[in-house]
Amino acid sequence: MRHGVKLNRLSRTSSHRKALMSNLACELISHKRIQTTLAKAKALRVYIEPMLTRAKNDSTHNRRIVFSYLQDKEAITELFGPISEKIANRPGGYTRIIKLGKRIGDAAEVALIELVDFNEIYGKTAEADKAPAKKTRRAGGKKKAEGEAEAPAAEEKTAE
Repeated sequence: MRHGVKLNRLSRTSSHRKALMSNLACELISHKRIQTTLAKAKALRVYIEPMLTRAKNDSTHNRRIVFSYLQDKEAITELFGPISEKIANRPGGYTRIIKLGKRIGDAAEVALIELVDFNEIYGKTAEADKAPAKKTRRAGGKKKAEGEAEAPAAEEKTAE
C-alpha cells in the first residue's frame, strides 16, 4: 500500500533525483516549456510550484531558499524577474502538463510541461472568450421571474 508516499522516486538515488529535478526546473525556467516523460513532468510540477510561489515575493530569504534547490544564478534572475511579474496575480497552478503520446524508441509516455502564463495560444483565447461573471443567486431567479409576470399585467391595465 502507498500510505503517506508523496514522492515518485523515479528509480533513482536521492542525490540523482535532486540533480535531475534541479536541471529540469532550470530548463523549464529558461525555456518556459520542455518535453519529458510523463512521470518526470508530474514530479517536476510538485517540485517547481512551491518555488514559483516563493518567487512572487522577492526577498533575500526567498532567493536563498530557491537557490538552494536550483544552484543556477541565471535561472534565479529569470524566475524572480519576468516570471514573477507574469504570475503575480495567479493564485496557483503555474504549470500545465500536456500528454503527447508514446515515444517511438521505448514506448514511454511523453508529455510537455509548460508555464501557463507564457503560452500565448491558450492565454489570449481564454481571456477573449471569458465573459464577465454573472453575480446571481438561485433565489434571485424566482423573484425576477415573478416581477416580469407582473409587469405585463400592469401595462394592460393602463392601456384600457
